[in-house]
Amino acid sequence: MAEMFAPRFMIAAPNSGSGKTTITCALLKALLNQEYKVAAFKSGPDYIDPMFHSRVIGAKSRNLDLFMLGKETAKYLLAKNASDCDVAVLEGAMGFYDGMGKTEQYSAYDLARTTKTPVILVVNGKGAALSLAATIKGFKNFRPDADVRGAILNNVTAMSYKFYKEVIEQETGVKLVGYLPYMQDCNFESRHLGLVTAEEIGDLQQIVERLAEQAAKTIDFDELLKIANNAEQLVYEEQKLTAVAKVKIAVAQDKAFCFYYQDALDLLQELGAEIISFSPLTDAELPDCDGIVLGGGYPELYAEQLAANHSMRTSIRSAVKLKKPCFAECGGFMYLLEHFKAEDGTVYEWTGAISGDTFMTSRLNRFGYITLTAERDNLFCASGGQINGHEFHYSDSSNNGHDFLAVKASGVSEWACCHAEKALYAGYPHIHLWGNVDFARNFVRACAEFAEKRNQ
Repeated sequence: MAEMFAPRFMIAAPNSGSGKTTITCALLKALLNQEYKVAAFKSGPDYIDPMFHSRVIGAKSRNLDLFMLGKETAKYLLAKNASDCDVAVLEGAMGFYDGMGKTEQYSAYDLARTTKTPVILVVNGKGAALSLAATIKGFKNFRPDADVRGAILNNVTAMSYKFYKEVIEQETGVKLVGYLPYMQDCNFESRHLGLVTAEEIGDLQQIVERLAEQAAKTIDFDELLKIANNAEQLVYEEQKLTAVAKVKIAVAQDKAFCFYYQDALDLLQELGAEIISFSPLTDAELPDCDGIVLGGGYPELYAEQLAANHSMRTSIRSAVKLKKPCFAECGGFMYLLEHFKAEDGTVYEWTGAISGDTFMTSRLNRFGYITLTAERDNLFCASGGQINGHEFHYSDSSNNGHDFLAVKASGVSEWACCHAEKALYAGYPHIHLWGNVDFARNFVRACAEFAEKRNQ
């Protein structure tokens, strides 16, 4: 076991909509403005908030998902990414205790408990007074090991904060470390996949700067950093890696394909891969590479542009046909199919590397955490190999594959999914390669074997 001192705190809340992301963004930007080196982390599988943290605010941001990673890997990745930073800020998901089903398992509370991270509770103060004390006290005492050290009130006036601060602290034993007033035009838009991508929000950086300026005035950063610096030592297991082979892996990265776990891409690099970014929207063809990654994102929003890029579609279809290793998930899997049917009925041609069509639906399909078990030998593993993942998509297809069995984490349902062959993994489930490092190793090995055969 290894250990390190990592100043850190978690921003959590009683429920979604309390202002966690708004306050987290304000704190991250304000800390950066004060020239602190900050690492940001998001509890759970969400891709959107880390994109905000990194692309808009400029803070290094990673996901910590206990279900997909396991406790020891999550602690290791927290230590790895926080090692060169002054403070780590973890953002919870949903309500603090909201985990799988009726339990707190895999919740923000579970992550805080696992990583020994002190918690700052964000409470929406609109329309409440002394009841805020009851809320804070209830969350602090609901579990004896809930390390709630402070609270921030959101959507309150300076007068209300000053008037109630003392009594709330007396009643709860939790220090209030500041507040944010209601700020018009500083809310983030939403849509079916959560917050919209950073590129799509006008004046986002100006909004974040306004939030940071306000936070600098009304949040006690000395107290916040005191809490962070009083966190326990972070104890974790070292994960030693050695390079497998030197290969070039092309990763689709543009407005249509933008959902990636940066730690997973970093893992491929640590195993010897050179990551080459390309755009299915604007590039004419694949770059020179030994393997392809097509991540999730919003291909449905750019269906016409993707269809119009004939040369790229041909390039990808030819590469898959030639057995160049290809890892495609969710939106990337959709793009590999023959056609996409838009909500207005328009049908667009996509790559046709896999037979079948894809289309949007009015609801989430097969949503939630799953365990994937291979039904045959494939690009990532032998038959019987497993990895945890999740599904989150408002689309479906006529050919979802049958080479893996997906079982809900709750055990209540299962279904066949994914196209998995010696040189292909494509399907709706999102996975994190740190959830089973052998999947990443086997992918790099397959890329190396392809490169060797091509050179011969």
